Amino acid sequence: MSSFNKVGGRYGMHSGSARFKNLQIDSNLWLQGNALSVNPGKTWYVDGDVNASGTGDSWGSAFKTIQEGVTAASADDIVYVAAQKITDYTGDPTSYEENVIIPFANAGMALIGVSRGRTQGGLPQLKVGTTTTQALLTIRAPGCLIANMGFNGAGATGGGILLDDDYTTKAAFGTTITGCHFKNCVGPDADDAKDGGAIQWSAQGNAWQVSIIENRFYKNVCDICLLGTESTRPQDVLIEGNQFSGYAAYTDCNIQGTGTGSGFGSINIINNVFGQLPAIGANVARYIDLTGTLSGMVVDNVFGCQTNETGGTVLTFKADGTAAKIPTTVHVARNYGQSINFTESGEIKIE
Repeated sequence: MSSFNKVGGRYGMHSGSARFKNLQIDSNLWLQGNALSVNPGKTWYVDGDVNASGTGDSWGSAFKTIQEGVTAASADDIVYVAAQKITDYTGDPTSYEENVIIPFANAGMALIGVSRGRTQGGLPQLKVGTTTTQALLTIRAPGCLIANMGFNGAGATGGGILLDDDYTTKAAFGTTITGCHFKNCVGPDADDAKDGGAIQWSAQGNAWQVSIIENRFYKNVCDICLLGTESTRPQDVLIEGNQFSGYAAYTDCNIQGTGTGSGFGSINIINNVFGQLPAIGANVARYIDLTGTLSGMVVDNVFGCQTNETGGTVLTFKADGTAAKIPTTVHVARNYGQSINFTESGEIKIE
């Protein structure tokens, strides 16, 4: 173990460079004046390519399934997941074929994939591949981090991630979902966004302070879905920096936030990319539906549709909009669609 002398009234190395074989940090790691806190919990490892599960406390003794890692974990622990070796020449990663549940006792847990890029082949992927009505990942613990994971809902009807919060025995408030890839996620109805999709609140609603940041969505019937608000409307929800499903024939709605009519308490939708206008069927068929939402902002997003008057029908963003249903309680600023000539800005205007 290296040690440092007292320099200038403080202990530490103040300049130069050093190599460490092992570095033990007992308090905080400071980088340019910023403290990176040491994780208070344990670290667990999952690798689906091992022959048999070990103790899970190192890569050399990793668990074989994600649920084993989650079950071993406690509050504030980290579970790292390695991608399995890809053997398919047709473009589908080898998957963890399981439905995973994070219980309430695991509050503050982090489930983190070992990432080689925010794409389907660069992340450890969950895919059951058979008909099931259960979500690939169900979160029943508050303050969890889900990062760098892939979710492929092909063959199932339970969706990708379920925020399962009933205010009694389960909670999912404070969840952050980032750096993930979602594909083929759908609810019981194959072309209705109101029935579920990639990330979904349960019919109870609740699960406040959820952040959905810098994820990629592809060919989901719905990307983000509020199934209901039987208990409370989710509030302080942030959706930022995501790339949403843009393949019109596979998607009904990117953000379906009506919750059977009640909507969110408050939501901010910032700096996202939306592709083609969803058109899988005649159910929602909008980029966004926030009918009933009490408060929010839609800012700095771009949409792959015509928003200026030259050469065709202009799609609208308002309470009864043809591109998005956004009530007057949600404010729209600095969003852009497709312009037709150089004299038009493409900026979306509420008429």
